[in-house]
Amino acid sequence: MGAALLDADGRIERANPVFRTLLELPEDPAGRTLGEFLATGADRLEDARRRAFGEERSRSLRGISLEAVGRKRRHVVDVDLYPQSDATGLPTGVLLVLHDRTGAHQDPESSARLFYEAFLHSTNAMELTDRDGYLIDVNPAFERIYGYRRDEVVGRRPNLVASGRTERATYTEMWKALLDPSVGAWSGELINRDRSGTEHPVLITITAIRGGDGVITHFLGVAVDLTDLRRLEREARHSDRLVSLGQLAAGVAHEINTPLANITLIAESIRRRSNDAWTRGRVDSLLHQTESAARIVRGLLDFSRRPEPRTGEVDLAESVRNAVGFLTGKQSAEVEVVVSTPKEPVKVRGDRDQMTQVITNLLNNAYDAINGPGRIEVTLTADSQFAHLTISDNGVGIPPDVRAHLFEPFFTTKPEGKGTGLGLAICIGIVESHGGTIDVESEVGKGSRFTVQLPLSGDIPVPSETSGGGSMG
Repeated sequence: MGAALLDADGRIERANPVFRTLLELPEDPAGRTLGEFLATGADRLEDARRRAFGEERSRSLRGISLEAVGRKRRHVVDVDLYPQSDATGLPTGVLLVLHDRTGAHQDPESSARLFYEAFLHSTNAMELTDRDGYLIDVNPAFERIYGYRRDEVVGRRPNLVASGRTERATYTEMWKALLDPSVGAWSGELINRDRSGTEHPVLITITAIRGGDGVITHFLGVAVDLTDLRRLEREARHSDRLVSLGQLAAGVAHEINTPLANITLIAESIRRRSNDAWTRGRVDSLLHQTESAARIVRGLLDFSRRPEPRTGEVDLAESVRNAVGFLTGKQSAEVEVVVSTPKEPVKVRGDRDQMTQVITNLLNNAYDAINGPGRIEVTLTADSQFAHLTISDNGVGIPPDVRAHLFEPFFTTKPEGKGTGLGLAICIGIVESHGGTIDVESEVGKGSRFTVQLPLSGDIPVPSETSGGGSMG
């Protein structure tokens, strides 16, 4: 054990070699206080020394960490402090005794408590099953990720959260490794599903826990939710594709523009010079086709240019009203448009023209989704940080397999000649360049809802009231 004698002021009078070795002191610490050479633990020791000296009774500390200045290793020690006195009974100092407990095993009860606390506070989903694979405990992270309460899953099998999309061969490989005493663990990626049906790719590590006789008693699974990581990877790949496609689109558009313009000029010249109805009809068809081609080229150029936003303060409420007003009369009068925006400005920092382009495009898509009479609802709200613009329609809706490709360039569900498949790709590029997001919800036969979220401009009061839900259409 390490021992040091401290005087009434807490300075070391002398210390044994074990004390110096334990704390890795390069020289004799005589004449120094504990705080001069300890980076951690000095305050607790000094407080205990003062109490032992002042109260003239022994004190003990258990399991405190000590680390000397300039050293990188910490020691866990038990400390005993014994007050010292002279022949007349007057207190003279304190004897400090250190018992090194670094690396020593804790008692089973303390270890169990420590590990269970780690189980409860882990940010990864953890599940413990019995030897037959029935859940006997899950941690709060499991509840948060999968949406099930602990009392709902205990006694059930972990396949409660299986999506059915993981290959059977993966499970075969898993059990082979777990049941092999020389391996006893398996790690790999699974696709699980939460209570609402949302899929979660997870990296899971399962360990077979064996008793003293080598027989499996439990299985412990630790799952890292990869959902956010996979989303970021998809967004990165999407951005890379947009850049490459933008460069290709610009080149193609410029190459096509010149012959397209020449075809248009020649066709218009023929039409002016001919009085033959058949010829003029054919030329009109040709001009209609060239206009469709020109529209695609314009879309390509818009997609490829994607300029940096001309940043300024934009009132999103005004942009919404202007976009709705612009389309009134140009789209079907059978569609009712209901607009709800705050009375106060909803200010975001960005490019006014690009914001209007996004709103107009989403509104046009809503109109196109409605066959005959229908209703579009445009709602703008704001909280302390973000503006939330929602454009809903009661149109045909979007199937799940189509939703997955909505924002991909050149993907369109519109009839030939009606769309280029670039509108939503341009929209998401604009919104993301403004630090925002676009989300879509849809149900076939019931309609769709697009939600744009944009950060508010700094120091802008949050709108509290909305103007009446008037209708336009």
